[in-house]
Amino acid sequence: MRKSALLCLLVPVLSFAQESSRLHLTLFGGVSNYQGDLQGRTFTFNQSNLAIGAGLKYDLTPNFAIRTGINYGTVKASDNQNTEAVLRARNLSFESRILEGNLLLEYTLFNMEDKKISPYLFGGIALYHFNPYAFDTLGNKVFLKPLSTEGQGLAAYPDRKEYKLTQFAIPFGGGIKFRVSPNVILGYEIGLRKLFTDHLDDVSNTYVDEFRLFEAKGGKAVEMAYRGNQLKDGLPYPAEGTPRGGTKYKDWYYFQGLTLSIGIGGSGGGFGGGRGGVGCPKNVY
Repeated sequence: MRKSALLCLLVPVLSFAQESSRLHLTLFGGVSNYQGDLQGRTFTFNQSNLAIGAGLKYDLTPNFAIRTGINYGTVKASDNQNTEAVLRARNLSFESRILEGNLLLEYTLFNMEDKKISPYLFGGIALYHFNPYAFDTLGNKVFLKPLSTEGQGLAAYPDRKEYKLTQFAIPFGGGIKFRVSPNVILGYEIGLRKLFTDHLDDVSNTYVDEFRLFEAKGGKAVEMAYRGNQLKDGLPYPAEGTPRGGTKYKDWYYFQGLTLSIGIGGSGGGFGGGRGGVGCPKNVY
């Protein structure tokens, strides 16, 4: 009877260890990067930076899940990395920290209760914060938005509105995941973010008049709006209307790296049908 009673105590524990949970803690570690006026390549590891993230995922069905999480990373680029001479002569650069919260729907091709490996896709909505900055000739960190480097918010350029530092994005992407144990899944994913701004890098339009910019925002704004004259044999500040960036396409940023999903919560949360139905024997005493 004592053995039966001990078995009765152990069965729920063993059953819990064998079942997969619907609720998961998710962790991300990888790199972040961007595409825009200072980084024309659609996808590259060049000038990428470390990124991290954490969140929760809930399995709605064996194939569909809802994810929510927070990601943190850095995007940056510099004209001195450009292959085009005209862009290197512009000599602009920027960096920005990105803090993102997202809500995603994930689709897994195969049932991970039956398979150990499966590709997956995801998409949803995100809210992110950025704040582009660069370093001047003395190495001082200078935030660019307050300088209105392209005339944003200036009375002389009423069509150029100030951009917001917190905005919505559309995240989407995919990856492949591998079940390590009933409650642990390792994966690798790539997630793109479609943005509705062209100012992630503070570069978008044409140069404004040097003297109007100086009058409105001071010498530091002129210095950071055009830095080609800091190069050896560099040209002077361009004439008003000279292209500084391109308005045709919006900026993007993206994350890629390893993901870890750890099941949390009570037993009985999986989709195994009758799994975990073992009970205590009756009349053990």
